[in-house]
Amino acid sequence: MFPTGLSSPNPPPPPTQEARPAATDVKTDSGNITSTKKRKINGSEREDTSDTISSSPPKTLNSSSSSSSSSSPTPLHIQKKLRFEDSVDFIGLDVKMAEEAAAAAASCSNNKSKAMFLPGGVGHHANGLTKTAGSTTFSNSKPGAAKKLVIKNFREKPKLPENYTQETWQKLKEAVEAIQNSTSIKYNLEELYQAVENLCFHKISAKLYKQLRAVCEDHIKAQIDQFREYPFTVSVLFLKKIDKCWQDHCRQMVQSKTIDGILLLIERERNGEAIDRSLLRSLLSMLSDLQIYQESFEQRFLEETNRLYAAEGQRLMQEREVPEYLHHVNKRLEEEADRVITYLDQSTQKPLILAVEKQLLGEHLTATLQKGLTNLLDENRIQDLSLLYQLFSRVRGGVSVLLQHWIEYIKAFGSTIVINPEKDKTMVQELLDFKDKVDLIIDVCFMKNEKFVNAMKEAFETFINKRPNKPAELIAKHVDSKLRAGNKEATDEELEKMLDKIMIIFRFIYGKDVFEAFYKKDLAKRLLVGKSASVDAEKSMLSKLKHECGAAFTSKLEGMFKDMELSKDIMVQFKQYMQCQNIPGNIELTVNILTMGYWPTYVPMEVHLPPEMVRLQEIFKTFYLGKHSGRKLQWQSTLGHCVLKAEFKEGKKELQVSLFQTLVLLMFNEGEEFTLEEIKVATGIEDSELRRTLQSLACGKARVLTKIPKSKDVEDGDKFSCNDDFKHKLFRIKINQIQMKETVEEQASTTERVFQDRQYQIDAAIVRIMKMRKTLTHNLLMSEVYSQLKFPVKPADLKKRIESLIDRDYMERDKENSNQYNYVA
Repeated sequence: MFPTGLSSPNPPPPPTQEARPAATDVKTDSGNITSTKKRKINGSEREDTSDTISSSPPKTLNSSSSSSSSSSPTPLHIQKKLRFEDSVDFIGLDVKMAEEAAAAAASCSNNKSKAMFLPGGVGHHANGLTKTAGSTTFSNSKPGAAKKLVIKNFREKPKLPENYTQETWQKLKEAVEAIQNSTSIKYNLEELYQAVENLCFHKISAKLYKQLRAVCEDHIKAQIDQFREYPFTVSVLFLKKIDKCWQDHCRQMVQSKTIDGILLLIERERNGEAIDRSLLRSLLSMLSDLQIYQESFEQRFLEETNRLYAAEGQRLMQEREVPEYLHHVNKRLEEEADRVITYLDQSTQKPLILAVEKQLLGEHLTATLQKGLTNLLDENRIQDLSLLYQLFSRVRGGVSVLLQHWIEYIKAFGSTIVINPEKDKTMVQELLDFKDKVDLIIDVCFMKNEKFVNAMKEAFETFINKRPNKPAELIAKHVDSKLRAGNKEATDEELEKMLDKIMIIFRFIYGKDVFEAFYKKDLAKRLLVGKSASVDAEKSMLSKLKHECGAAFTSKLEGMFKDMELSKDIMVQFKQYMQCQNIPGNIELTVNILTMGYWPTYVPMEVHLPPEMVRLQEIFKTFYLGKHSGRKLQWQSTLGHCVLKAEFKEGKKELQVSLFQTLVLLMFNEGEEFTLEEIKVATGIEDSELRRTLQSLACGKARVLTKIPKSKDVEDGDKFSCNDDFKHKLFRIKINQIQMKETVEEQASTTERVFQDRQYQIDAAIVRIMKMRKTLTHNLLMSEVYSQLKFPVKPADLKKRIESLIDRDYMERDKENSNQYNYVA
């Protein structure tokens, strides 16, 4: 049995076989025998044509129902029908197979009478379509009817011109040799391609392959021959020669246009066009297999990358704002990383990313920061700052440049807050807000980098001390405003957090002694007048200061709290004493005993107290000195306060006033109207203090006195009378105590006391050092004094203190060396 659609060149003589009843109709036409039979396929009647194959073309076949013989002299040839052993359902015959079979039959036949018969009922599915052998044209037959395809022999093939094969091969040979010799090809590549296609179409491909192989082998033999003549004694040079020859051979296999094409595709993709990535991956894999990827492609690829991104960086830095430019750089880096994953070799990743980072970032570090860092920080653009830090971290030296600009920004912004006197009222709050802002940027954007944290601290310390003493004073006043009674802005927890933030700012100031002086004065007011919001908050702040500056710094402040607690115990004992002595009186006296060394220095002021108050003072003095002999009491009238009961037309009221206000108001029990001079003589209050007192009573919100003429300021000759028509919604009224507000003179005196204390500290430090060293040069003494002092000192001031100690015989200059000091025991 032969395969369907193919003829056997020498079929064996078929055995005599009885014709099957199914073959009902046999026709003979020009030596071709076609027998038809009906078969049932897929449940439908179809007519199949079964062809018999002549074993000897000149002989004629005759068919009969049994055994047939021919009357002609030719030997009898018995027809054999092809059988299908299996129930296959081949519906059609592939046209190309039929053509190839017909061509094969035509080439084997020398006589026109020879013919090849194909089984009409045998075919196969081609590309999912069914083609049925039948006629050349498909008739519109009924469904289920077989379509016939008539296959005819080809006409004569077109012949190639004479000498075409030889001339074409000569051109191809010259082209191959040009590649091997690294020279240009003088023929058009498209022409050469078409010529090769023509030769292959005319079945000359085998010959062409042999010729090409021969040329390549001759070239390689020629290369090998030069190595045979090479002296083998010089082994290294010989190996290098071998390596160069192989590299040249590999490079010759890849035309420069291939590399140009790859680079062009990559450039198009970088410009946003869609390309065939699988093609690039395949080509670059080919280069890697040939081991010429780095030499032929990677070097040129990196050069093109540098060129492209250098131009792009220069252009976009001029055109775009910094945030937009940073996002573009990040996008480019992600794209290049994706290229490495998709089609580039892994070895290209590092130099490629470095090239992009250098051209888009490294060349523009300073320009980027100068152009946009200030705006990013001012606008608090967290995401953009995070991206900026991430990108600058990738570039060598990027973080250092960013750190320097970070320091400069903090110094510049902080200086605008501290130096401007107009911002004194809001300075501390602005500093706290600025500190919160930079802390957030460091934590979120700069990944808590320790360098940025330390740089921030140094920058804060620099700008906050550009204005000596004032920040320390204002920080103390800010703490006072938060700890004073009536501050309902925050809960206890929020107040604690705020104090922690204030302590951070406190660490940066040099003049901590200035802070201590103002804080102590404000604390004294809060404690003595009872204006402290919370004792727990006060003690919490005290513990923070102690932890920050040491026990010596807070010893006086702690003493103030002790005095207040002892005073409470003393007053309990005094009340018991008054009860035991049966001393009558309508005045309830409360006295706070203050240790002079702990509390701020107050200037004593002698005033004319009412007889009832003087009597109570003497009783308390007798009581206290009886318990503590050898002590001296000094009454501080400036710190006293009273609660007065008053009757107006509207009804009774209680007035919470200072001692000076009390003295003024009590005068109106004796008369209706008094002038400024009369009140001054009667009370003994100092002029400026009296004016402020009268202003608070007659010009403030609660006007219990009437002033003539009406004005905001108290002038000489003004007259005052009691305001019987005074009205107020509250029963107990606290009249604003103007005298408690700090005046410019008080600030100056506080600062002066700080400087005086500093001189004592400088003197003590110098004497302590000289006593230990005995002999010391001027420069070494200055250096050690600076290391011991906790506040800034000018060299000129330090030199004055040294001269003062020399004058007071604590030390002396060396007689032989004037730059050296000796301690005087």
